[in-house]
Amino acid sequence: MCITPVATAIARAASAASQDWCERQRAAVLPVTYHHLVFTLPDTLNGWVEVHPQEVYGLLFETVLATLSAFGTDPKRLDGQLGMTAVLHTWGQTLARHVHLHCLVPGGALGVDGTWHPAKSTYLFPVRALSRHFRGGFVSRLRRAFEAGQLPRLQDRREVDRVLKALMGKEWVVYSRPCLDRTETVVDYLGRYSHRVALSDRRLLSFDGETVELAYKDYRDGDQKVMALTGEELVRRFLLHVLPKGLMRVRHFGFLANRCRARRLSEIRVALEAPPPQAPAAKAETAPFDGYPCPKCHKGRLQVTARLAPQRRNPGGPTRSPP
Repeated sequence: MCITPVATAIARAASAASQDWCERQRAAVLPVTYHHLVFTLPDTLNGWVEVHPQEVYGLLFETVLATLSAFGTDPKRLDGQLGMTAVLHTWGQTLARHVHLHCLVPGGALGVDGTWHPAKSTYLFPVRALSRHFRGGFVSRLRRAFEAGQLPRLQDRREVDRVLKALMGKEWVVYSRPCLDRTETVVDYLGRYSHRVALSDRRLLSFDGETVELAYKDYRDGDQKVMALTGEELVRRFLLHVLPKGLMRVRHFGFLANRCRARRLSEIRVALEAPPPQAPAAKAETAPFDGYPCPKCHKGRLQVTARLAPQRRNPGGPTRSPP
């Protein structure tokens, strides 16, 4: 499949945005082991996400923060305030709805006395305990939201009770592993998730006018496979992952929250006896835009030679140019 100049420009813009975001986040990286956690909603809730995405996504962020905060402030665990950067994803490899939250958490907590309490193990917190706390918190928040009338499109109380009961009867998936690479690579690691979209051009293999061949990874066996979808079905699946207007898919919490980040990070570096981060290198001047590449020869550049004014159609009469 030939990638159009516009699609190429969009991909470049997304890559540039990701790089700029990573540069800003490097100032917040601490010299500690980071942990990558993923909290996944069961597919039972896909129908509720369909009708109330803003509310469900908001409760997901709220519940994950409450879960990690509860474990972090527990005197038997870290006894302090955690920091967290969370990124919302709503898709799987086949573009089906698969709502999950990627979290990058520094391995430790800031105590009320200004001391740093490092994580006691390589897995940060027990995964099963996290899963059950996450499940109970999310289901209870859903029930309260329904009772408060915040989910108005769910009107059958018996069906709501049935779904919530079924959710409590299954194990929820929480993934956790330490990022053992150098701390300098941590932001780049999260940057791969921060500005990723549901479908990249490199996964589109062919299009015959009706059917699109799409590459995907089957995580059940780890193999790369190919699936065929009609153009309409591909667009339908892609549009499942358009977020509600104004929803922030990347959020910072705890001592990484924007309102207190600079002060808290300074306190933590003092506690760790770590030097302040290096100032970012000056960015090289970018070359001026010289047009999109030619979609046929891929060598020449397309230049704007004229701009066509939009045509306004007069109902019941001929088309005329705007005055």
